[in-house]
Amino acid sequence: MAGWGVSLNHISRESSDLRRLANFYKEIFGFEEVESPKFGEFKVIWLKLPSTSLYLHIIERNPNNNLPEGPYSATSPVADTKHIPRGHHLCFSLSNLHSFLHTLKEKGIETFERALPDGKIKQVFFFDPDGNGLEVASQEDP
Repeated sequence: MAGWGVSLNHISRESSDLRRLANFYKEIFGFEEVESPKFGEFKVIWLKLPSTSLYLHIIERNPNNNLPEGPYSATSPVADTKHIPRGHHLCFSLSNLHSFLHTLKEKGIETFERALPDGKIKQVFFFDPDGNGLEVASQEDP
């Protein structure tokens, strides 16, 4: 509905290793850790992307959840990065895709790269440490 002033506040990811996942997003994307409330029954780490209003909430995985934690713990070959474009993923826009891609490769992070048919948008797909799909996209001159 128009006129409600809707904007994206946060995205949440659950993890059995909050610190590992938070450190990944801090190191790879530059998120900063911000104060988070104490929920009591589970732990959280809140991250904020500087110069934006985008927050990422890393939430302690419910140990009673019987679903696979992510593609890495699933029993099928969904951990292949080529599956990410048609699956659940987050996408971040970048101004320097080449430098970012170099950083991923230095860290040994497997990627799947492609460009849209018009050649203007380049995409790189990869997984975070918990197997969540990620995309970075950059507008390029053809």
